[in-house]
Amino acid sequence: MTARTPLAGVTGRFRYLLTLSRPRFWFYLAGPVVVGIAYGAETTADLVTPVTIGLFAYFLFPANVFLYGVNDIFDADVDADNPKKDDREARWQGDPILAVLIAASAVLGVAAFAVAPLAAWPYLFGFFLLGLEYSAPPLRFKTTPFLDSVSNGLYILPGAAAYATVAGAHPPLAAVAGAWLWTMGMHTFSAIPDIEPDRAAGIRTTATYLGERRTLAYCLACWLAAAIVFGLVDVRFGALLVAYPALVFAIYRADVDVERAYWWYPIVNTAVGALLTMGGLWRLVYA
Repeated sequence: MTARTPLAGVTGRFRYLLTLSRPRFWFYLAGPVVVGIAYGAETTADLVTPVTIGLFAYFLFPANVFLYGVNDIFDADVDADNPKKDDREARWQGDPILAVLIAASAVLGVAAFAVAPLAAWPYLFGFFLLGLEYSAPPLRFKTTPFLDSVSNGLYILPGAAAYATVAGAHPPLAAVAGAWLWTMGMHTFSAIPDIEPDRAAGIRTTATYLGERRTLAYCLACWLAAAIVFGLVDVRFGALLVAYPALVFAIYRADVDVERAYWWYPIVNTAVGALLTMGGLWRLVYA
């Protein structure tokens, strides 16, 4: 389904919502939830409960509808000439029923506050606030260089909330800081393919401000810092995260088109998240 395909009935709208929610990136929100559960659990019985299943299910699909739906609504003018919207993503078509469904996906997230302990509330609140204000006025962080990058720490907040829900306590500060730095690098790297469309639309981002080469250097610095900070939690975490600065350096040296490399990262991120999760599960079973 391309972005200009007319919507037709329930099936058409559902297909559009699937495209809008970026299925390739679903695990960018749901993956941290799995990691947070694995490290917050004290026994294997803590892993699969109605609450953990509910958190995973919400951040797998409805939360992505909320996050990317808000983004597409407020970027409708900017995305008019963005080639990514022609096939891989959805171009907003102004359907009021879809707008209601996007709002409902946010309201559904309120249920998380009812089942999560108070320790998880700051992370949940932060996710919804940043998820809204990244794209929506009055703050619209995505149009301010460096604030667009920093605000993308929202992607790790579901994982922090899941950890706090299962453990009943806050996750290690170094883990949150390291993950936040990782998201800053990931977001800014993903903005490189949008440099020309954003400049044409008059949108200022970290990537448009720095240009491609300096943006790659910025991503390298963020990911190297993330590896160092994660190493404070466990040196093995830091070693695993070194894959990111190593990969961006390799992309630069091999002169690989970033627009092509960008689509490798869902696989890379899923692999790294799976290794982190297995480490948490190993701790439960064999420690």
